[in-house]
Amino acid sequence: MSEDDGRWRTLLGALLEALPAGAVVQGPDDRVLAANREFTRMFGAEGRTGETLAGHHVHRTAELPLADGRTLRRVIEPLRHEGAYLGALWTYEDITERKRRERDLERDNVALTELARQRNAFTAAASHELRTPLTSVISFCELLTDPSFGTLTDEQASFLDAIRRNADRMQRVIADLLLTTRMRATSGLELEFDGVEVDRMLLDAVLDRMSTTREAGLFTVLECAPGPVLRGDRHRLQNVLANLLENAAKYTPAGGRISVTAAPRFDFWEIEVADTGIGVPEEFREEIFNGFVRAPNARTGEYPGTGLGLAISRTIVRLHGGTITAGEAPGGGAAFLIRLPVAGPGEPPTGPGEPPAAPGGPPAGPGEPPRREAAA
Repeated sequence: MSEDDGRWRTLLGALLEALPAGAVVQGPDDRVLAANREFTRMFGAEGRTGETLAGHHVHRTAELPLADGRTLRRVIEPLRHEGAYLGALWTYEDITERKRRERDLERDNVALTELARQRNAFTAAASHELRTPLTSVISFCELLTDPSFGTLTDEQASFLDAIRRNADRMQRVIADLLLTTRMRATSGLELEFDGVEVDRMLLDAVLDRMSTTREAGLFTVLECAPGPVLRGDRHRLQNVLANLLENAAKYTPAGGRISVTAAPRFDFWEIEVADTGIGVPEEFREEIFNGFVRAPNARTGEYPGTGLGLAISRTIVRLHGGTITAGEAPGGGAAFLIRLPVAGPGEPPTGPGEPPAAPGGPPAGPGEPPRREAAA
């Protein structure tokens, strides 16, 4: 053997030992030329040169389960130079632990899927069971307010109003639970897109919540700049606005203020609902959009709620191709900014884009006077 041959064999041996996997070099005649120590450790025997391996002239990968419970990943890589076949490099990697983790994850996924199915089934069943007695409660409330059944004292009317108000709130909670269950079961919601006049939609949303904000002793202001018709699902978008307005009324002390501002910004409509309430701690401004999650100041303040409204709202906004974010309003309250593409989801913009504005200030408009304004 020449000095050059010896140098090349030394280099080959060093390269094989540097590999983290068990490795064997096969010659063009399918005989083993060299094997590293990791290969010897894996198979418990010295890799002797001169032995023959079944020849493979193409790249191959296989997982080999062994009798002792281990699983090895074998890769055969042909070695060629200028079209001539020089042999192959066989590498063996012990993937036993990886396969075990994969099997554990698969079992966990199956168990979690079943738990999710059971949870959804329970939520749907419980919600439907609660709806029937609630419907009766609300119906009898309406009957008792009928003058033909007799005149109520002021105290009785107040009690009846409280029953009706809380029954309505329970109905909204049940509706949110059913909607969340349906979203999980169908991987989303089906929206009906049409032209939406944003100013009219906002005015209706504010007027729908006027009685709630009045009872809470709050002042509500709506400002909407003129702009293009939005392509969206008006009913679902009004659900989002109703959730935001209800939260603003719930978490704002009497004498506070709710501001709804909207304006077009390039190819988007930006709508902000801000209040002077307890606000949302900065570290929870993303987390509150997850189902059943509420900020600590909302939980400790004994404010009623399930933590579903914002999760549903984000899903609806995202299905419109938009975003909804939480921030701080001037004075320390909460500010929620909705950004919706005018053309609807998946439609190319008609002009230059613009990054979202930060919540906490009125959306940037074209500088024209408000189109609609309402206060209560």
